[in-house]
Amino acid sequence: MKNKPVQKLIFLTVAVVSLVTSATFAQTKAAKIDALVKQYVTNRQFNGSVLVAEKGQVIFRKGYGMANMEWNIPNAPDTKFRLGSITKQFTAMLIMQLVEQNKLKLTGKITDYLPDYPKATGDIITIHQLLTHTSGIPNYTNVPKFFETLARNYYTPSDFVKTFSALPLDFTPGSRFNYSNSGYFLLGAIIEKVTGKSYAQVLQENILIPLQLRDTGYDLFSPILPKRASGYEKEKGSYVNAPYLDMSIPYAAGSLYSTVEDLYRWDQALYTNTLLSAEAKATLFTPFLGSYEAGFGYAYGWIVGKTKVGERKDSLLLIEHGGGINGFNTLISRLPQDKQLVVLLNNTGRAPLDAMRQNILRILYDQPVQAPKKPVTDLLRQSISTESIAGAQQKFAAWKADKAYSVNEDELNSLGYELLRDGKTKESITVFTFNVDAFPNSYNVYDSRGEAYMTAGNKAAAIQDYKKSVELNPRNMNGYDKLKALGETAEAPKQAVVQVDTATLASYVGNYQLAPSFSIEITRKGDKLFGQATGQPAFELFAESKTKFFLKVVDAQVTFVSNDKGEVEQLILHQNGQNLPGKRVR
Repeated sequence: MKNKPVQKLIFLTVAVVSLVTSATFAQTKAAKIDALVKQYVTNRQFNGSVLVAEKGQVIFRKGYGMANMEWNIPNAPDTKFRLGSITKQFTAMLIMQLVEQNKLKLTGKITDYLPDYPKATGDIITIHQLLTHTSGIPNYTNVPKFFETLARNYYTPSDFVKTFSALPLDFTPGSRFNYSNSGYFLLGAIIEKVTGKSYAQVLQENILIPLQLRDTGYDLFSPILPKRASGYEKEKGSYVNAPYLDMSIPYAAGSLYSTVEDLYRWDQALYTNTLLSAEAKATLFTPFLGSYEAGFGYAYGWIVGKTKVGERKDSLLLIEHGGGINGFNTLISRLPQDKQLVVLLNNTGRAPLDAMRQNILRILYDQPVQAPKKPVTDLLRQSISTESIAGAQQKFAAWKADKAYSVNEDELNSLGYELLRDGKTKESITVFTFNVDAFPNSYNVYDSRGEAYMTAGNKAAAIQDYKKSVELNPRNMNGYDKLKALGETAEAPKQAVVQVDTATLASYVGNYQLAPSFSIEITRKGDKLFGQATGQPAFELFAESKTKFFLKVVDAQVTFVSNDKGEVEQLILHQNGQNLPGKRVR
């Protein structure tokens, strides 16, 4: 009898040690994350709030820098930031809820819900295509002089739809991926039409109230919103207030605000069936034909793919989305296998959030961190403005050789264009040349310098650069267009088409499943083969060999794979750097 209390004491002691050890590990990771983020802050690369959860539990939350620089009000975990395109995942959730309520169909057309939309395009574009950026509707933020002519004005949803609804499509609906805010704007208008309520009201009733997301909402300019961060942007090495944007413009594509803490609650809810059934969530997170970038596909309001973390051999499923809106850039990244979460909200624009997320994941998985490097762009801007070009070249060479500094192609390109806009053409060519020397295999650096040479009137140099650009990337259509404008004969290469016998074509006919809710149906008409992806029209496939075919409407190829018996059992879709296998199911 006397031994039993002792055994119990030993058990409790072990439990306490276990808890203390677990807490110590978490504190160690939290300290590492804090030290990491402070380096980005010191480099003037981040100003905002961070939250990190490990296995579903928050291990770190903190604000850095200023929510309001004019009043010296610091950022905190409950500071409200504009989310930009993170809004799209909330819009997609509302759409899927309406689908489950049988008020919408993913195969439904725009004109089924917005009868005043132009029928020529509205009759053929589906809800699925709006969700996956495969509709072909031009992105309204890419309209020339959008920010000068439209961005500051208030519009009702129906009135703003008219600003882009009559524009010609960029491509045949369903044939390719092209990120478009217009599609998600239309989804917001469809939500209002179907429910008879405003988008903001439906959002409150269907998501925010059920999940008690009290610090999330539709960001309007006029209401007094406690703890709202101001937006800033870098301009020539210092910060300025971000230009005004009427929030009726981003609407269902980008008008929400939230905090890192509310986004953690949102993340946790996505592991439950509180808002949506498990089956519908599977569709929500399934990447479709439209690829976002190499290794990743676009689902419904989320970018989904596999990512490597540090030196780990395995790849982990990553579900994330970023946002960018005047003065803000944001990122929410989820690794559902281990219930890891990284939320980064920044109010100075253009923070390297992807690099920060990668480093934070390395800490979570006990991998070596890649120390943030100091960007050379601000130093180079100062040098090229105050010194001779030779002096700037010498300093740039030293920075490039120093491992403490980073040379970023996009940042150098942006500086080159900044100088070009300021009329400093000679200096811009120098910066573009630095970029060419640093990234000689990038087609874009030659394309950019070619534009600067055109501005300077150096036709021969411009032609040389554009020729190099299209040599590196034969699909750089801008390069071919500029060469034609410069008087050169330049045609984009065409793939050769070979003849394949009808018996072989017939052997490819069938249905190939690439994901639970995404397949490609292969059909034959005479000596022609066609492929039709889920929710998309059929397109002809052209043979470049007996087993490999290509599409002319989009840069994609299909390879048919046979087993040892010569039976076709698989199709592989090659698009945007991805090789997506599809098993033949019939």
